[in-house]
Amino acid sequence: MTAAATRFKALDVFRGLTVCLMIIVNTPGDGSVSFSPLHHAKWHGFTPTDLVFPSFLFAVGNAMSFVMLKWSSMPQSQVLLKIAKRTFLIFLLGYLMYWFPFVKYQDGAYVAFPFAETRVFGVLQRIALCYGAAALMVYYLKPKTMYWLSAGMLLLYWGLCYWLAPAGADALSLEGNATAVLDKWLIGEAHMYHGDGIAFDPEGLLSTLPAIVNVVAGFAAGRYIQQQGRSYEMLAKLLMAGAVLLAAAYAWDLIFPINKKLWTSSFVLHTVGLDLLILSVVMYVLDFAGRNRWAYFFEVFGKNPLFIYLLSEVIAILLWFFHTADGQPMYQWVYQTVFGFIGGPIGSLLFALAVMMVCWLTGYVMDKRKWYVRV
Repeated sequence: MTAAATRFKALDVFRGLTVCLMIIVNTPGDGSVSFSPLHHAKWHGFTPTDLVFPSFLFAVGNAMSFVMLKWSSMPQSQVLLKIAKRTFLIFLLGYLMYWFPFVKYQDGAYVAFPFAETRVFGVLQRIALCYGAAALMVYYLKPKTMYWLSAGMLLLYWGLCYWLAPAGADALSLEGNATAVLDKWLIGEAHMYHGDGIAFDPEGLLSTLPAIVNVVAGFAAGRYIQQQGRSYEMLAKLLMAGAVLLAAAYAWDLIFPINKKLWTSSFVLHTVGLDLLILSVVMYVLDFAGRNRWAYFFEVFGKNPLFIYLLSEVIAILLWFFHTADGQPMYQWVYQTVFGFIGGPIGSLLFALAVMMVCWLTGYVMDKRKWYVRV
């Protein structure tokens, strides 16, 4: 932990917003009754919840545009070591988080959680892989080359979704998509996510390819902001870029549907477009209108995003892990005991807000003590 360096407030707020929403959508008291915007789209389509994860990747790229200034004065070996180390550590943390606490509750007893059943890919693992790939592109390629390569990656993924799908299968279905085929061949069904009823990982390896573009887009936005400085022209161009990407996403959606679980190329354009609009609004409110009293709440999340996200996941994991004497998970017991009298979507949301506030208070104490966890 080190003292905080000079920070970009709009980035901290934008990133804090994503972490805050990530906690809320990941820890509902009762997911079956949550408000519909707090659910992911079942398959094709889009909900506000679907924007959270790609926005975090966008923020990673935005932060990378500032780190590049430091990389330019460092030896190549040192830069590559930093990228490799960060990629490995974030991936490892994500993997261990899914394995933690290394035992599971089964048939009224705690038994070993075997390595053979651990999930390999996931949210932090995707962040790690996207960061590593995008960082190498940023370091070695000229900006125009990187942007053209990103466009090529979106087109390539579009083709791979059809070329690698099983013969005769619906290439864009849960059962017949190419990303599941690759993951089954690479790591096996036992190491995949089964939350949709079959072995299919929404953070699988193949669909990580287009997700890299979300990071590159965040880098491009951050670089443009630094080059243009604070001006209404800069804001207007960001807004126009967001609008153009949204229009392109809706056009592509007609033949390659917006789908978060497949992370389709149209989904990338859609989320980047929305992120540009949101970041523009945040910058306008903070830097142009000067209204920043509300910002500190989200800055707390934005200054320690990885730690606070991990904390929220560990809280949820442990609450599901420990059981009452009659075998009820503590997660359900706490919800029913504290928020059960409210019930419904409001009670479910209040539980999630309570978990979020526990995480915020932890982040608040860390910020006041100038503790910022870096990986």
